[in-house]
Formats: sequence, structure tokens, C-alpha cells
Amino acid sequence: MKLICTLGLWLMSALFVFAGVMPADTQETVSPLTVGSDAPTVVVKTAEGESVDLGELVRAKPTILIFYRGGWCPYCNTHLAELQTIEPELMALGYQIVAVSADRPEAMPPTTEKNHLNYQLLSDRAMNASAAYGIAFTVPDEIRVKYAKWNIDLAPVPADESLRWLPVPSVFVIGSDSKVYFVHSNPDYKVRMDTATLLKTAQAALDSAAR
Repeated sequence: MKLICTLGLWLMSALFVFAGVMPADTQETVSPLTVGSDAPTVVVKTAEGESVDLGELVRAKPTILIFYRGGWCPYCNTHLAELQTIEPELMALGYQIVAVSADRPEAMPPTTEKNHLNYQLLSDRAMNASAAYGIAFTVPDEIRVKYAKWNIDLAPVPADESLRWLPVPSVFVIGSDSKVYFVHSNPDYKVRMDTATLLKTAQAALDSAAR
């Protein structure tokens, strides 16, 4: 049974590659999932390299789903650490925090330790989740070259491995009904959703789901 489930997850992942899913040309032209959309069924990996159905994970309980650029990004680390400060309040509301990046699985533990995180980080190295959520974009050549000089390991685009892509940092508030109740996605990677607004938004999403 485990083999069948693993094969099914691999096939879901492969669909993106074989379909030639391509990122947006720029971070300004991404098209994030809209409020009311269903959370996609996509494959990501744990720090141990185990495949996880992200759709199934967010259906388990209301979820604050975070997309961040990588553990190498100082703005991302600041945001991840800030989220940790409100995790108890979010948990009291019934939420889980799940954060996803294009980092390799083995990069998850150092980011967790550096930022003293209790919530789960997942690897979207194949960018399945970022593409499905509509926030993947092609890294400009000059930025790709600069990051390579800094030894920043960006994910290649499966349909054209000469290209690299990243997610626009985003927050999706998802209910246990698998519906998206709120989206924050800003092409300026230095701008992140503040924790006070996120807490209010999380409560509002629960109230909306209950109506």
C-alpha cells in the first residue's frame, strides 16, 4: 500500500514536469490562487526526503501556508521567526503553520534551528506547490548569475533547466474545507504580512467558514 501511495504522489509531481508548467516571466506577473479556490493536491518533501501530499496536509486542519524564498534569504528568516512568536495563538484558534520553500530537504533543519521554529518546513524543490499556487516566477539572468556567485542554490525549471525560478513570498489562509480564505502575495520580497494582521485574518477566516 505504501508503494502505491508513493507512486501516486510521484505521478502527481510528474504531471507538472510533463505538462511543461512554466513560471511567470517576472514576480510582478504571477497569478496567485484567489480566495474561494480549492487547495491544490501537490507533492512536497519533508526534511527527511519523504513525499507529502500538501493538499491532504492542509485538509487535516485550518492552515497558515507560507511560501518563502529560502533559508538563505534574511527577509524570509525574519518573517519565519516572527511567525513563531504567534504560533501559540494560531494553535489556540485551531491552526497549523506550514512553510514551504524551494530549498532542498536537507536545508530545512538548519533553517528550523537558526530561527528556533516549532512548525513544519517543507521542501518544494520541484516547485510543484509554487506553480500550483500561481506564485512561481523566472529569476532574471542577472540575478541568477549574482546568486550563483553567492552560492545560493536556486531550483531549475524542469521544462528548461537553463532557467531558475523562485516563489513570490506569500501567505495563504486555508480552511479545513480546503478552501482558500485569504491571500497575501507581494512581488517585493522585502514586504511581508505582519503578525497582528495575520492573527486578525486567521480569526476572520474561521468566522467566515462558520457562516
